[in-house]
Amino acid sequence: MDARSRAFLATAAIACGAAVFTACSAMPESPAGTATSMPQGDDVITLDPADFTSDIDNAYWPMTPGTRWTYREVDPDGEELRVTVVATSQTHKVANGVTARVVRDTVFRGDEIIEDTFDWYAQDGDGAVWYLGEDTAEFENGEITSREGSFEAGVDGASPGILIPGDPAPGMKYRQEYYAGHAEDNGEVLTTDAMADAPAGHYTDVLLTMDTDALEPDVAELKFYAPGVGPVLALDAAGAPGGREELVGIDKVPDGTGTQPLGDPG
Repeated sequence: MDARSRAFLATAAIACGAAVFTACSAMPESPAGTATSMPQGDDVITLDPADFTSDIDNAYWPMTPGTRWTYREVDPDGEELRVTVVATSQTHKVANGVTARVVRDTVFRGDEIIEDTFDWYAQDGDGAVWYLGEDTAEFENGEITSREGSFEAGVDGASPGILIPGDPAPGMKYRQEYYAGHAEDNGEVLTTDAMADAPAGHYTDVLLTMDTDALEPDVAELKFYAPGVGPVLALDAAGAPGGREELVGIDKVPDGTGTQPLGDPG
């Protein structure tokens, strides 16, 4: 791990106000368990739809339909937002042939929707969760102001990537998404032995990743995934004011929740 990464981690520890991870200094650069087939950069890959399922049971984010995660987010401007994420009962056949789980991600300022997204995820035979695209919209006063960020694997050269490896190990690096000039995110596993605190609880044996954006080299985010729960905490790794998202609670919602058109989460 380079000096910049260590500085990010130190900043995050201070921001959390607690020990949120352990043994970082001992993490290897290139563990023996790293999968050589993990996509990198603009690698062109062909996925076999028969090797994928929309039933996602990866330990670090089991996307059981009908599950809703609610988060409190403080953005870099210090504004508090509410985020709901629903694993819906719907699936979507992506242009590259893979059938994905539709996950609804909605951001509220008070009762007003400011961003609404359908994310598409699928799990491969090794248990890795792949990110296959998103249909997203930003809103102002109830009207769509931007669709920037939307992409679909197999359309206009857009390629899928990995969100969570099947068997994460420190040092693993992988592309999360690639749509040239629009979406070029990457991830790295830092440890699987982190701790994290959020309003929803205290979590151990947490997967900690660092997400970066090739289009914004100065931006990095630390994400914490608790076993059997999913994402519980995200931090701006550069230590910017705000830049924190934390899990408030998890509940079950009726079948069909989150399947309405963008702007109307139901």
